[in-house]
Order: sequence, then structure tokens, then C-alpha cells
Amino acid sequence: MDFFLADWLGTPAWFWLAFLGLVIALTAFDLGVLHKEDREMGIAESLRLSAFYIGVALLFGGWIWYARGAEAGIQYYTGFFIEKALSIDNVFVISLIFSYFAIPAKYQYRALLWGIVAVIVLRGLMIAGGAALLSEAYWVLYIFAAFLVFTGIKMFFSNDDSIDVGNNPLVRFISRHIPVTPQLHGQHFFVKVPDTRTGKLATAATPLFLALVVINLADLVFALDSVPAIFAITTDTFIVYTSNIMAILGLRALYFALAALVHRFHYLKYALAAILVFIGSKIFVTDFLLGGAKFPPVISLGVTFALIAAGVAYSLWKTRGETVPDTGPAATPPTRADISNPSH
Repeated sequence: MDFFLADWLGTPAWFWLAFLGLVIALTAFDLGVLHKEDREMGIAESLRLSAFYIGVALLFGGWIWYARGAEAGIQYYTGFFIEKALSIDNVFVISLIFSYFAIPAKYQYRALLWGIVAVIVLRGLMIAGGAALLSEAYWVLYIFAAFLVFTGIKMFFSNDDSIDVGNNPLVRFISRHIPVTPQLHGQHFFVKVPDTRTGKLATAATPLFLALVVINLADLVFALDSVPAIFAITTDTFIVYTSNIMAILGLRALYFALAALVHRFHYLKYALAAILVFIGSKIFVTDFLLGGAKFPPVISLGVTFALIAAGVAYSLWKTRGETVPDTGPAATPPTRADISNPSH
């Protein structure tokens, strides 16, 4: 009993165990029951599954509100909505990655799922590191806040540049040091193929594995915005981690609905930019203008939700009647030589 009541990063151990149990159960159910066989997910199924994940996340927030109080509950919901909105913006990048490696839709879900498993670990390490820094030096929060303001301003004025997947340094490193098959092998990330020099069977990566690597690398870049944003809302490690992960868990389901409609959310980035500037500025306002007085969490939640809703509504209105952009014929799976060639 003492173990379950022991303090883990400011929260009783049983809170952490309950959350991790929920994540494991959802992931096992998703992979082992809902998608035991690889198949393409339709938009209707994607929306239903997304609604289920969002419902679970909102109910979990209600439990936090009940067990930890209203302030913790509001902080969780604020972090969740911010991360969910940022994930919509990330769908475009993930779609480009799958297109580059010519990954069929029926295999994308499995790659996303294992990507989420990696994200749970990587985000945990990043959040633990951020919490350790803040516990030793509060001024690090000012760096986070300034970074958010800078990122928001940069996002507001930036153009939509294309992602050069082929010249990604990690992809090039893997393709030069590990054999890569020129074609997919179903759902497998690694396969045994004859070595061209010895004729013996050797392990080779598939394009699906390269896509998984690039997706996880992209998530690390995404985390540079989302993790500091939630730390700027609260330094409670449990709230930071759970709101982050609960928003990401449903991304793989939501992806298939959003990937076909991502062009309709073009103007959402301006709302996201405003949110990052607001959250970052809030730290300086409370500490230097309000004398350290706590900024009302309900205002943070209200402003965040209002900006997201306005961004989505304006995007849908502005792009009404638009059709899905023609991206041209599907790409062929890249070979090891293709990926290593800078001109590809």
C-alpha cells in the first residue's frame, strides 16, 4: 500500500499506474482487436474511433478534476486542447512522409501505432528532463516562454515550405549503413533478404521502417513546441505528461480523416501561432506585471479554446468549395540508392 501512495514527481504512484494501465489497455485493444489485420481505414471509421479517443481523454480529465481539483482539471484540458490542435497541423507532415515512401493506407495505421508507442517513451523522457530543469532552476521557464513567443511569431509569418524527406540526415545515414529493400514487405519493418555479395540471408530494413523513423524524428521537432507550451500552463509533471499523451493517442485514428481534409485547415496555423504567443507571454505577465499572482486557469482554457474554434471555423469558411489538391501520381517506393542520392 505504501508503494501505491508513494510520491512520484509530485503525484501518488497509483495515479501514474492507473494512467499507464489505461494507455496500455487502449493500445492493446486497438492493435490486437480493432486492427488485428492490416486494412485501409475509411473516413467514417476514423471519425468514430477519434470520437472514442477524445471521449476517453475528456473523461480522464473529469477524473483528474474530481481527484485533484478544478485547477488541475482545467490545466489538463488546456494542455489537451493545445496538443490536439498542434497535432492537426502535424498531419500534413506525416502525410508527406507516407507519400514519399509510397506507404499504402492499409499499412499506415500500424506504422502510426508503433510511432505512438515510441512517442510515449520519448515524450516521457523530454518531460522528465524539463521537469528536472524547472525543479532546479525556475528561470528555465522564462526560456520556454520566450521560445514559445518566438515560435508563434515565426509561425505567423512563415510560408508553407515543403519537407525534403529524402535529404533527411537520419534517413541518409540509415540507408547508407543498413541494407534497405527497394519495396515494401507487407507490415514488416525488417525482413531477411539474400546479401548481394555473399548470397546469405541478411536483415534489411523496409521503406515502412524508414517512414517510422522519420515520423518519430518529426515528432521530436513537434515536441519542441508542445512540451514547453504545456509547461508554461503548469509545472505539474503528471498534468503535462497525461494531457500530452492523451492528445497524441487519438492522432493515429484522426489522421485518416484529416489527411484528406488537411487543406481545409490552412488558416489554423494562425490560431496556433496566437496560442503559442499567448501562453508564452502569460508567464512574463504573471511574474513581472502581476507580481507573481496566479493567472486564472479558466481564462487560459477559454482563450485557448476560443482561438482554436475561431481558427477551425475561419479555415472551413475560407476554403469552402475547395477540392482536394491534385498531388499527381503516386510515388514509387524509394530504393536505397534513391534515398542516398541528393537529387532525388
